[in-house]
Amino acid sequence: MPEPTDYVPPRVWTWNKDKPTPFPNNRPTAGPIFERALPTGRRAFQLYSAATPNGIKVCTLFEELLATGREDAEYDLWTIDILEKGEQFSSGFVELNPNAKIPALLDRSGPEPIRVFESGAILLHLANKFGAFIPDDPRKRAECLSWLFWQVSSIPYVGGGFGHFYVFAPTKIEYAIDRYALETKRQLDVLDRRLAESEYLAGDQYSIADMAVAGWYGGLMKGMIYGAAEFLSVDQYKHLMRWTDQMLARPAVMRALMTAQTPERHSAADLKV
Repeated sequence: MPEPTDYVPPRVWTWNKDKPTPFPNNRPTAGPIFERALPTGRRAFQLYSAATPNGIKVCTLFEELLATGREDAEYDLWTIDILEKGEQFSSGFVELNPNAKIPALLDRSGPEPIRVFESGAILLHLANKFGAFIPDDPRKRAECLSWLFWQVSSIPYVGGGFGHFYVFAPTKIEYAIDRYALETKRQLDVLDRRLAESEYLAGDQYSIADMAVAGWYGGLMKGMIYGAAEFLSVDQYKHLMRWTDQMLARPAVMRALMTAQTPERHSAADLKV
């Protein structure tokens, strides 16, 4: 049964900018809202991000590359305050990512700088550049890319849907929470069934697909995002939990989690002067 409500949608929606919201910097238009250049360091890769599941993905790939001895994968990491300061709406960031979402990458390793935005695109760009964490075999590569794009297309139901209504919405709406909890659990089951037959998402090889999925779904499994592990009965997904524990046992993954919260490790000592 629908929940009773006094709200009747108007014929034409208008933005009430004075209405209280957990995300006061959001607006129905694109473009910058204030002028500010982005900081830059000395390294070839400049990563602008935050300690969120999407932001941690790219840190994970960089840390895994460094763990293999690729010194040319050194990067400067700059925190973008996406909540209180709304730094994703600065002119410098919007120039790098017109969609004003983290993460965004400036790749200065070649003759001309290349901007890359959207976490999946950055993972694919770097995996191709370094020839690492993406299978060479066409069949396995297709599997890897399928799971990568599955993650980036599916996660709005978990983040903007379940997470928003379960945690951030000013009122708890049973219909909305039920709608997105159902879809989130279906996605967890998709992963659990895949990982029942495969060590990693793309097969027997650890890849950028695993890195993309770990922050979101591994975070859900361990109660690190939304505090919803019990609510979603995550213990029933045994194979997904095995994979999550396997991911968290990787030193590079743990370094990425720490680095995302302490970016001065990569930037403060390397400011251009």
